[in-house]
This record gives sequence, structure tokens and C-alpha cells, in this order.
Amino acid sequence: MKTMRNILGYVLGGLLFVLLVPAVMWFASLMPELCFACVWRIVVAVVLAVVGISLSVWSIVYMKRKGDGNPLDAFGHEVAPRTKHLMTSGPYRLSRNPMLTGSFVYYAGVCVWLWTWQSLLVFAAVIVIMLVQVRTEEKRLRKDFGEEYEAYCKRTGRFLPF
Repeated sequence: MKTMRNILGYVLGGLLFVLLVPAVMWFASLMPELCFACVWRIVVAVVLAVVGISLSVWSIVYMKRKGDGNPLDAFGHEVAPRTKHLMTSGPYRLSRNPMLTGSFVYYAGVCVWLWTWQSLLVFAAVIVIMLVQVRTEEKRLRKDFGEEYEAYCKRTGRFLPF
């Protein structure tokens, strides 16, 4: 059962963050042709996408190995088994939410590729929704890890290292 919940968490997370959000950006942009002639946009988009996905994957793998759990806790509902240890090293020394930071960098790449105000609007909406999610998660982390989490918050930024 635990293995199925782990797989479900990874599949749902992957579908939501890697495929669904960019698809919504594309549909909201009225399905423009993907520009392959704009070399600088392709290069910037690909670099941002690779950096963003790499940071997110590093965070997930690190959390699974060191935290003995999974990242997917959606608005107070445990979708996959939660971590048993507070993550403060690896990518988590750079940001309290490196998976989301990676996702945001990836979405910035999608916005560069699409180059539409509608994709930016979807990106802004995702940021707002994720800020609400992060605040909900922070309450749980304060409850689960207390002073250890408070000290971590003081030395590590929510999304950026400062």
C-alpha cells in the first residue's frame, strides 16, 4: 500500500507540475504555434526548463532518501507519506521549497517559449496558489518540527537562498 501511495504521489506531481500547468499556459495563450525560429527564446526556455526540472528532481530524490518520505501534501491532505525528518541540507539548504523554486524556474522557461501575456497570467495564478499551499504546509511543519523548523526558517529563504 505504501509503495502505491509513493507511486501515486510521484505520478500526480509529475502530471500536475510538468504537463498540466504548461498545457494550461498553452491553452490560455490560445494554442499558439511553438516558435522554433526564435533561437534565443528556445535556448533561454530550454536552459530554464532543464535547470528548473533538475532542481525539482534533485529535491524529490533527496527528500525520499534523506527525509524518508515524499513531498506531496496538498492543502493539508496527505497524498503520499510525509517525510519523517526535517530537510535542511542538500537542496533544502538553498531554499525551504526547492521543488517549487524549480517548478517556478521551469514555468518561466515555458513562458519564454510561449511569449504570451496569457502564459504569464497563468504563471502568476500558479504562484499565488502555491503561496497559499506553502503557508498551509508551513503550519504543519511548525507543528511537526517546532523550534527546529523555526530556526530553519530564520536561516533559509522560502524560495531563494536569502
